[in-house]
Amino acid sequence: MSAFFNGLENILFLDIETASLEADFSSLPERMKSEWLKKENHIKSKAEEIEPGSLFFNKAGIYAEFGKVICIGVGYFHFMEESGKLEFRTKSFCADNEYDTLEGFVQLLGKKPWILCAHNGKEFDFPYLSRRILVNRLPLPEPLQIAGKKPWELRHLDTLELWKFGDYKHYTRLELLAAIFDIPTSKESIDGSQVNEAYYLQGNLQGIREYCLRDVWVTAQVYMAFQGLPPDMEVQVINKDAEPSG
Repeated sequence: MSAFFNGLENILFLDIETASLEADFSSLPERMKSEWLKKENHIKSKAEEIEPGSLFFNKAGIYAEFGKVICIGVGYFHFMEESGKLEFRTKSFCADNEYDTLEGFVQLLGKKPWILCAHNGKEFDFPYLSRRILVNRLPLPEPLQIAGKKPWELRHLDTLELWKFGDYKHYTRLELLAAIFDIPTSKESIDGSQVNEAYYLQGNLQGIREYCLRDVWVTAQVYMAFQGLPPDMEVQVINKDAEPSG
């Protein structure tokens, strides 16, 4: 069992929170306004009559071209063989600007050959991060480099994909998996649909950070459930953000 726990240390569980590039459509550069209006025509229902740009605040954050990363939460297991205790160490990257947020994350990915794990990570978190890293003119870290690699060469895990068991029509929310496995909810204050409002209208970056880290821990617990580990296994969660800088 200790070998299994030691292997867990190579998995970096993560979750990201995103927001629209600007607080409102009118603040976008003219070229981006034009591009968003084209995108808006595709995402609105055909019969829907809307004010041009009105979908920007609520919809732009899910598209890497029109959104930005405001928080990255990460966590990894650490097994202490002497005591037999298992820790889950979490940290967030949540700076005043996107460049600094991404730069800290890029530096972390360069420290070891991580295996990345997220819920719906292959369709959202991993590509979104890769695009925004490039937009910010940062070097794409090796774990996110997929060009020319075979599927089995990628060090990516996705709890949604693992739960699908090959059923590509099946989408399951992380919250539903948490309910199925009786894992405490991460939706204590806000949820993903409220992040833009919490960021721009309330300035509640700390609440977003806490919500993001809760999702990281839920994802890790779901992954552990997939391994058949008992739900009452004792794991100490340590938030590295709370530690004083030395």
